[in-house]
Amino acid sequence: MIPRILWAVAATALLAFLIFESAVYGWMAGGVILVFAVMPDVALIGAFDPQHQGRLLPGRVAFYNALHRPWAPVALVVLGAVVPAPLLGGVDGGKLIAFAGLAWLLHIAADRASGYGLRRSDGSIRPVGRSRTAAPCQA
Repeated sequence: MIPRILWAVAATALLAFLIFESAVYGWMAGGVILVFAVMPDVALIGAFDPQHQGRLLPGRVAFYNALHRPWAPVALVVLGAVVPAPLLGGVDGGKLIAFAGLAWLLHIAADRASGYGLRRSDGSIRPVGRSRTAAPCQA
């Protein structure tokens, strides 16, 4: 398990890099970065269980967890490294795809740094940075 401080370092580095890149590549890159930085929380729209505060409806957990795992954004970064096609505004299409993946990873890293992990099947949060079972007292 990755400690929360490492997630915070990753989130800070990604944020700094993406701010710099959006300044260099302009509005299109900045727009892609903003959309993909917020996109994983689309899974939260209408997903909260009214009977249990802070829990998701069990039917929405898989969608939330899929958007909060790093594999899809890493795939976008890799895809962005191999796609050379220019898009609107003269920005290399591959860079935009990679920026999308990095912004998505920024969101995941910021969530983990804040202590928000994936969701359990009942919709509750799996805390980040804590052991799954309490250690026995060694008094």
